[in-house]
Amino acid sequence: MEQVMKNNICDEDSEIIKWFEKISENAGFVQTETLQRIIELNIGCEYLKKWFGGINVQDMDASSLESLYTSLVPLVSHADLEPYIKRIADGDSSPVLTQEAITTLSLSSGTTDGRQKYVPFTRHSSQTTLQIFRVAAAYRSRIYPIRPGGRILEFIYSSKQFQTKGGLTAGTATSHYFSSEEFNIKQKKTKSYTCSPQEVISGGDYKQTTYCHLLLGLHYSDQVEFITSTFAYSAVQAFTTFEDVWKDICEDIRDGTLNSTRVTIPKMRKAVLDILSPNPSLASRIEDICKGLEELNWFSLVPKLWSNAKYIYSISTGSMQPYLKKLRHYAGYLPIVSADYGSTESWIGVNVDPSSPPEEVTFTVVPTISYFEFIPLYRQKQGCSVVDNFIEDDPVPLSQVQVGQEYEVVLTTFTG
Repeated sequence: MEQVMKNNICDEDSEIIKWFEKISENAGFVQTETLQRIIELNIGCEYLKKWFGGINVQDMDASSLESLYTSLVPLVSHADLEPYIKRIADGDSSPVLTQEAITTLSLSSGTTDGRQKYVPFTRHSSQTTLQIFRVAAAYRSRIYPIRPGGRILEFIYSSKQFQTKGGLTAGTATSHYFSSEEFNIKQKKTKSYTCSPQEVISGGDYKQTTYCHLLLGLHYSDQVEFITSTFAYSAVQAFTTFEDVWKDICEDIRDGTLNSTRVTIPKMRKAVLDILSPNPSLASRIEDICKGLEELNWFSLVPKLWSNAKYIYSISTGSMQPYLKKLRHYAGYLPIVSADYGSTESWIGVNVDPSSPPEEVTFTVVPTISYFEFIPLYRQKQGCSVVDNFIEDDPVPLSQVQVGQEYEVVLTTFTG
């Protein structure tokens, strides 16, 4: 049965890679079609009407529509779109930025005038997240094959959601995704299941969720195929926490209990206790490993505790690079695979070479996810890292980017 599942997954992975390489080879054409789809789905919205006026775009071919769009619709920043988004947040249900009604808003990690930004979030947002995760998983499986039906130790967290003035649900994009149907679909499609139930992921208390992630990760330790966190610092913080709480975790595994001081949220406690059962032999094994790790300053914590884990998967580029040294300390010989490149507004690129170290990773743009343009940037003073030390040129499409040239990415998304 396991061999049949393994073959099915390999076939699916091959099909996904074949599809991705086909659209990448024809990226210019695919991008033109993607923009056409975005415009056709949203042509009735207020924002596009403002720029297209009475022009009938329905009968235009994709290439003509692309030329029309890039000539008529200006490049804008979030500040230009904020009045429209505010109307949506306040309850305006008319087609303002999208034809599809927006019922959810994401909070950007970036800031505008010291404030977090609202970004529209729709079902399409979750679907593209599922798509990029599946493409990335297919490429990883070629180098680091995993057992079907295995577990993933995921240090993931849903922050508390809230209602806007107009009754829309607002929260981080990751919170929306972790509570979506697509998050469950991803587990079924990849035949890899997270160690923690939804009650832990969405618990809303970082320390309590982390404790449960660690406890359940060790409960399923022999089944864990890889370890992941959205950002590298989350994994580092979790393993640093483990250094302080491992004795309590061993006690909980030995007795099948859940420390009443460490975890107090009733729903979280019930969900975890429904999974646990007394396991004295596992507790003793972990205890012996931890005593040895203490003498090594916790070097190689991950492969010693999760002996079947193939790699650690996390965003490790940009502002996450300072955490790599500590993460490698915990990882020992295990490779760290850099996760994919995206923003709150849209995913952008996927890591198709998982064997590259995070410092050397490159990302391949996914041409079906959004319409991408690139503003060429020319440094005025070589060696100067000041943000405004650039002269900008006119944006170019994805098919015209040049190797070695610096660009700023421009997005036209399905979500307004």
